[in-house]
Amino acid sequence: MKALTWHGRRDVRVDTVPDPAIKDPTDVIVKVTTSGLCGSDLHLYEVLGPFLDVGDILGHEPMGIVQEVGPEVTAVRVGDRVVIPFNVSCGTCHTCRQGLHSQCETTQVREYGSGASLFGYTKLYGQVPGGQAELLRVPFGNTLPINVPHGPEDDRFVFLSDVLPTAWQAVEYANVPGGGRLVVLGLGPIGDMSCRIALHRGAGQVIGVDLVGERLTRARRRGVHVLNLAEHGKDLADVIRDLTDGRGPDAVIDAVGMEAHGSPAAKLAARATSLLPSALAAKMMEHVGIDRLHALYLAIDIVRRGGTISISGVYGGQTDPLPLLTMFDKQIQLRMGQANVHRWVGDILPLLTGDDPLGVDTFATHHIPLGDAPAAYEMFQKKQDGTVKVLFKP
Repeated sequence: MKALTWHGRRDVRVDTVPDPAIKDPTDVIVKVTTSGLCGSDLHLYEVLGPFLDVGDILGHEPMGIVQEVGPEVTAVRVGDRVVIPFNVSCGTCHTCRQGLHSQCETTQVREYGSGASLFGYTKLYGQVPGGQAELLRVPFGNTLPINVPHGPEDDRFVFLSDVLPTAWQAVEYANVPGGGRLVVLGLGPIGDMSCRIALHRGAGQVIGVDLVGERLTRARRRGVHVLNLAEHGKDLADVIRDLTDGRGPDAVIDAVGMEAHGSPAAKLAARATSLLPSALAAKMMEHVGIDRLHALYLAIDIVRRGGTISISGVYGGQTDPLPLLTMFDKQIQLRMGQANVHRWVGDILPLLTGDDPLGVDTFATHHIPLGDAPAAYEMFQKKQDGTVKVLFKP
């Protein structure tokens, strides 16, 4: 089959690789019909090379048609249409039963002290072959795949794999009161969808902040009050307080995380690690903080006293300081973590079977053949051609 594989920093290629096969009796093989390109994939493209091997298959936002099932699979059948969550979770362990699928005890990567395994996302998360491919082996066939109806285009359902539950959890964790005020930092796919969900769930005012004109325009069209960081710079917090009765919003969602491809310090660290032997580079990446924490610091400044910060952007490293005195003094509540996909499916699915209140049918900006994926990665990283969300078609 054809699959997108990692070969080095900023070097991904579409290779011919062996087809996946049933290994365990509850496995299923899915013929991928659509797979998304996530902002998190850019970390693999840029800074997480020490935790990848040449030939690793990327991608964690797939959906498709069940092609083969193991002998103990009863929940899905050949021909079923399914979305595959990015968490590789068993659905039956202690943490999964609590709705914490991202902490699945069955697939935790204890070697690195990490939570549940993820599709297509480095040794830190199990080195499980990903979904930017023609075929995907999916474990836990009775509990992991999400059955969706045939009929609508893939765009209606594919975002159940990551974007929708991640944004839903971000809004849930933000705990915005009815009619309350929310600031979303970063209007990429997660930030954009978080704005839509917050407004749908009754937020009175949603303010979105970004640097990219196309992202700001998209959010404005959905009723978001947008602010261009480049125009407001160091005055952004004051501008937001002026818009929120002088006290700041009830909650802030940080949908930026370690946008290392925009940070000179992180770029330097990434380049340095690329010159080291793999084992040494991996250890450096684990223990040296290279995060760009500007968005998180900004969230701490902006949020009202007693408010909540919800972090959906991915951070890494362990040496970045936090202003704990300020956070304590402001009595800030902080919630974060990988999305627990299955926890939110029941809330989201009803919104995908009617009149599309979240605009998923037109959410993707680019539909690209899998064979053109390397160019799409470069385009997405450089934010060219209005790229916000890319979907690959194997």
